[in-house]
Amino acid sequence: MDKEEIVKEIVEVVWKELESHRCADGSICTDCGMCVEKNLPVTNAVIEAGASRISAVPGTVPASREIAKLIDHTYLKPEATEKDIRRLCEEAKQYGFASVCVNPYWVPLCAEMLAGTGVKVCTVIGFPLGATTTETKVCEAKKALEDGATEFDMVINIGALKSDRFEDVYRDIKAVVDAVAPHTVKVIIETALLTDEEKVEACAIAKEAGAHFVKTSTGFAKGGATVEDVRLMKAVVGEEMEVKASGGIRDYNTALEMIKAGATRIGASAGVAIVQGKTGTESY
Repeated sequence: MDKEEIVKEIVEVVWKELESHRCADGSICTDCGMCVEKNLPVTNAVIEAGASRISAVPGTVPASREIAKLIDHTYLKPEATEKDIRRLCEEAKQYGFASVCVNPYWVPLCAEMLAGTGVKVCTVIGFPLGATTTETKVCEAKKALEDGATEFDMVINIGALKSDRFEDVYRDIKAVVDAVAPHTVKVIIETALLTDEEKVEACAIAKEAGAHFVKTSTGFAKGGATVEDVRLMKAVVGEEMEVKASGGIRDYNTALEMIKAGATRIGASAGVAIVQGKTGTESY
């Protein structure tokens, strides 16, 4: 049995299991015990050995400052200036964000500014379309690693996935995972462009390829993160992977809803507003 047949078989098994568990509103139920119908959702932030983790603890929710540890403070606009990136890094140090997420050009500057602070440098690969070749993505990832990045948010080949070219999608992800191992790779599946079945396929392939996270969005498509998508993605990847919610998260309550649904990392350009209990105006 070749890799594509294995992936299809995994997807079929996972999808049947998910379809058998629906909540009253028709959304996928993860049996997490955290939905409104079953229990009051609660979360607590834990940082373990340099990685962000969440565990559900009855009666507690992350305080606004504590939630900063789960945020990738993000600035991916093409017009970002050095001043913008320096401000991003200063804010990340001030509030204790998990990382800054920037385009590859700015990685060396961020690595220099954040050295010794505990704030990671995250960059994007194949961004924002995911349609570059695997070789290009690998080259981009290796250069970013050399420049000081330790987390890599790569965009899948969306067109290949929608064409059922699962083997190509698998090889694309695995090549990047292998190129930067053992560092963290987050696979952006761009949920706004996928059907529920395709979301399951993308998550199953990312899991098979050895990625560490699946991520909802680039922030450049027609929609961003939704609670339903995060819940579905977490149901597919289970405890072996994590979920990053990104795109359109501009306030603390929205971020908290994503965490309650299963996200352990939040990608947002409104990080400061989130921890301050305000609503950001940024697009990402």
